[in-house]
Amino acid sequence: MRVHICAVGRLRSGPERALIDDYTTRFDRTGRALGLGPLTLHEVEDKKGGGMSAEATLLDRAIPAGALLCVLDERGRLMSSPAFAEQLGGWRDAGRSDVAFVIGGADGIDPALRARADFALSFGKMVWPHMLARAMLSEQLYRAASILAKSPYHRV
Repeated sequence: MRVHICAVGRLRSGPERALIDDYTTRFDRTGRALGLGPLTLHEVEDKKGGGMSAEATLLDRAIPAGALLCVLDERGRLMSSPAFAEQLGGWRDAGRSDVAFVIGGADGIDPALRARADFALSFGKMVWPHMLARAMLSEQLYRAASILAKSPYHRV
């Protein structure tokens, strides 16, 4: 199952980019034997300032056709890392070929796009900067693959 992070904004070089690149490499290495990956980052940028609806249009173009749509949203489901791993494995086992995790911009995700989501995931009640949310998601994807592979990375 191919995994996509579709996010508003361009990530420049720096610590967030280094973290995401590292966890992407780890996920791809660990996930390959599990039928997970590759992990691809799709970045969109609304240069015309059209707000959430313009961002939603750009995000919609970045989401692969037929992909399971998972939005990151503070109103989404709170999950432990093992539960997230089980969810990811379940989507894979159900025959999903793609899953797209969508991270909105500063104002969040357009309500119409959020309403189309198959799943909403929350990293807590706090709002996180979208660049950190990408790093956190890429780490949790690697952690999920590690849990599914029964590697010692995740400790209970």
